[in-house]
Amino acid sequence: MDFLYHIGTFLIEAIIIVAAIGAIALIVMAAGMKNRHKSGGLNIDDLSEQYSQMSDQLSETMMGKSERKAHHKAVKAEHKKNKKHPKQDQHKLFVVDFKGSIDAKEVRSLREEVSAILSVAKTTDEVLIRLESGGGMVHGYGLAASQLARIRSAGIPLTIAVDKVAASGGYMMACIGNKILAAPFAIVGSIGVVAQLPNFNKLLKKNDIDYEQITAGKYKRTLTMFGENTDDGREKFKEELEQTHQLFKGFVHQYRPELDVETVATGEHWFGKQAIEKGLIDEITTSDDYLMRHYKERQVVKVHYQIKKKISDRLGKSVAMGVENAVGRFINQGKWDWMR
Repeated sequence: MDFLYHIGTFLIEAIIIVAAIGAIALIVMAAGMKNRHKSGGLNIDDLSEQYSQMSDQLSETMMGKSERKAHHKAVKAEHKKNKKHPKQDQHKLFVVDFKGSIDAKEVRSLREEVSAILSVAKTTDEVLIRLESGGGMVHGYGLAASQLARIRSAGIPLTIAVDKVAASGGYMMACIGNKILAAPFAIVGSIGVVAQLPNFNKLLKKNDIDYEQITAGKYKRTLTMFGENTDDGREKFKEELEQTHQLFKGFVHQYRPELDVETVATGEHWFGKQAIEKGLIDEITTSDDYLMRHYKERQVVKVHYQIKKKISDRLGKSVAMGVENAVGRFINQGKWDWMR
């Protein structure tokens, strides 16, 4: 009877959860119809001001009381002066962070950030991309690289800073920079193409399972996970990989013509200190050092486009956790009941 009681309790909880999901779905649909034009927003941070404030704060802590008071007064007067008479002709250094995933989905924010910068930037300004990516899908990183190429095409100096890794598709993006910086042990390069997939055909045959695949076009599908692959299909697949590799090498050569592409396009990667000898990068330094070098002479502005998360994304996790907890309680209660 106890077990039946717990089943009933679980069913009631399940009904409540399903009803809640339905209500949430209606709210999401209504909110989506109302705010469908609001996909995100631009966040702007004045890094020059942040660096100055940190410097002033640290300096004051090391001063005597009277000296600190005079310094604080001078800084306050300087800020008031700058606010009243801003330096209109001060060159800008726009900073954008790109931390790429396998499918380069972050390009959605990148394209908005680049568009915003291009709407106000002058050729006397500069854009710094703090890039971190081990590469991924060709088409995704191709689009991401094209966004950076928009900056170059506008005649605005583009600097790429690699603190950790810019490999494969990441280097495809990095090579567009007028200047590439890398930390001493940052991973750079991997100019190559790879594709791999398992094949379960023998396992299916062993279990008397047939697999049919119908295509129109000789090379619509070259390799398959479940069918029996042919030598002809393998050769065509290799040919396609080689074509992609040639495009990759041509792209790198277009933006870094002085680089011996054939020497570095072996799929290997190098650390920063090795990469500068190969000509893959231009300077050994970190993005932090580069910004500290320029924040006093330029206004350093960080630009970030925040994608607005859907209500369903924010609430979906909570609902899933609620269902998981309810199921967990039922299983645990039933388990202990049966063990009595």
